[in-house]
Amino acid sequence: MSSKNKIEIYTDGACSGNPGPGGYAAILLYKDKQKIISGHEKNTTNNRMELKAVIEALKALKTKRIPVIIYTDSTYVQKGLTEWLENWKKRDFKKVKNPDLWKELDLLVSDFPDLEIRHIRGHSGNKFNEMADKLARKEIKKNYNE
Repeated sequence: MSSKNKIEIYTDGACSGNPGPGGYAAILLYKDKQKIISGHEKNTTNNRMELKAVIEALKALKTKRIPVIIYTDSTYVQKGLTEWLENWKKRDFKKVKNPDLWKELDLLVSDFPDLEIRHIRGHSGNKFNEMADKLARKEIKKNYNE
């Protein structure tokens, strides 16, 4: 599990077709606690689901005072937050895909003074990354049952 003084979050998004039915999942770890966040959308993209996983995970946190590390296998999310976001904001998100989700994520991230985004290679055997992937794919199937 996570160490005492930080919250670790593993996120993943998936899509069947791109666009198509999608799902997202996040696993939140703090001390000896584990919380799972997941959901799905009927017509979406993989990148939207990757973003949604991070957004919903941050919304689920009850405190903003504890350091947070987000692990994502999405280079789009990791580089978006660490390299591209500032320039996108200067351009008012012109010619940026998924501006609605990037704006929402930008607002959320600004509330966390000690937030770190780390890229993790997908399907590399990391227990929580694999779990998030499996949960996101399971959410895709819920689209067909509605």
